[in-house]
Amino acid sequence: MAKSKTQDPNHTTLDGEAALDSYVIGHSDPEPEYLYRLWRATNVHMLHGRMASGHLQGRLLKMLVQMVRPKRVIEVGTFSGYSALCMAEGLDPEGHLWTFEINDEQEDFTRPWIEQSPWADKVTFIIGDAATEAQKVGEMFDMAFIDGNKRTYIETYEALLPLMSPGAFILADNTLWDGHVIDPEYQRDRQTQGIRAFNDHIATDNRVTRVILPLRDGLTIIRKNQ
Repeated sequence: MAKSKTQDPNHTTLDGEAALDSYVIGHSDPEPEYLYRLWRATNVHMLHGRMASGHLQGRLLKMLVQMVRPKRVIEVGTFSGYSALCMAEGLDPEGHLWTFEINDEQEDFTRPWIEQSPWADKVTFIIGDAATEAQKVGEMFDMAFIDGNKRTYIETYEALLPLMSPGAFILADNTLWDGHVIDPEYQRDRQTQGIRAFNDHIATDNRVTRVILPLRDGLTIIRKNQ
């Protein structure tokens, strides 16, 4: 079935989904100028630039941090640093975020953007595998954002859960994987397999409560039980 057509305020024809996206963005908080420049640079200079969280999810991450008010946050999968900076923006003055990126080729792009940002003093950027390196930070975390290798989401989750405080929140990105999780044509795709296995794992884990939000590519909010 074809999507309905509509007009945006500038009279540009958009399909219904794009018009609704535009409406949502227009009625949400604006993207800070520094983050907009980072998003643009990510899409110009990096492969798979759409992996960056972007305006809407970035504002949600900031809002969730402001709601939960975590003192210690860990992120798995820094990419260009966009999501880390959004969460750092929402932290209280005493809060801090550690972000891990396993791909050392990202460092030359990402580190300057983090260290020159308005929130640089709240972020520690580490090149390494969070599943093995996070415990070396020596902290218990109040919030985590998992956005790394989709094939190893379960392993990452299991490594982080013991480091999370009672009542802590874990956010897992891309858990609908562009709808591939319910598409039989992607049955053999390893990333899809990893996300499906993770979703099934979380759904039956009595250590946590959970809900999947159909935002962008799917965002699962997980709360560790007391």
